[in-house]
Amino acid sequence: MTATDPATEAFLAHRNLLFTVAYEMLGSAADAEDVLQETWLRWADVDLGSVHEPRAYLVRITTRQALNRLRTLKRRKEAYVGPWLPEPLLTAPDVAEDVELAESVSMALMLVLETLSPTERAVFVLREAFAVGYDEIAAAVGKSPAAVRQIALRARRHVDARRPRAVVTPGETRAALESFQRALETRDLQGLLDLLAPDVVMVSDGGGVKQAALRPIVGAGKVARYITGGTGKFGATLAVAPAVVNGSPALVLSLGGEVDGVLAIRIEDGRISGMYYVRNPAKLSRVGAEIPLARR
Repeated sequence: MTATDPATEAFLAHRNLLFTVAYEMLGSAADAEDVLQETWLRWADVDLGSVHEPRAYLVRITTRQALNRLRTLKRRKEAYVGPWLPEPLLTAPDVAEDVELAESVSMALMLVLETLSPTERAVFVLREAFAVGYDEIAAAVGKSPAAVRQIALRARRHVDARRPRAVVTPGETRAALESFQRALETRDLQGLLDLLAPDVVMVSDGGGVKQAALRPIVGAGKVARYITGGTGKFGATLAVAPAVVNGSPALVLSLGGEVDGVLAIRIEDGRISGMYYVRNPAKLSRVGAEIPLARR
């Protein structure tokens, strides 16, 4: 690719947007990068003279490639050891400032999107996160505009019934994480219990490589004991640092200077109602450098 090539210039101008579309559809940065490579190969063969809106055309290609990859991911997830969580991304502060973008890539919402069919997910992501028109979405997913409207309505109802009920500011999440970190470092079981909602759910993803609970842990008492018991094995070698992951405050846990896991949380009614702990080493390569995301 050369900087003077019009096809390359158009692709690079929209690359962050295309990556964000693919990531929100797949929950995997590695697969999103593969989709971008496939998008580029197809875009490079397009007659640019016939393209009126490069952004729309590129989004269409990316969506189709992501839908194809979703089928592969489904088979991969069926054989996955333990719960599957999205690949965490270290994101720039401006992502957190964009409320809609931050919510669309949050761990909590990404997990809700996992419950949609591939087509429903594509329609929801394009419409809700990127405000793509129904006609453009229809061309991308191979449905009529009328069908896309119905799919969008069904997907929105499904997501709304499962997403957090109230918007929580980054400051509230950060404060909860600071309190959690203090309780964690001091092994304060009661402090943890005070932070956790009675019906809190903790999901941990080790991918069969790192130790993690094979099923979600439910209940404040069980979650608090699991956390204190697990971190107690590491002793003073465990380092905890704040970070902005998927557009929201999170914690990065390290052992011996190497990232061991990423912890994201969901807050409802002032308490932690959801915890998402990613330990699978294959999913931790994107927390060393900020990943640019975009909605436009």
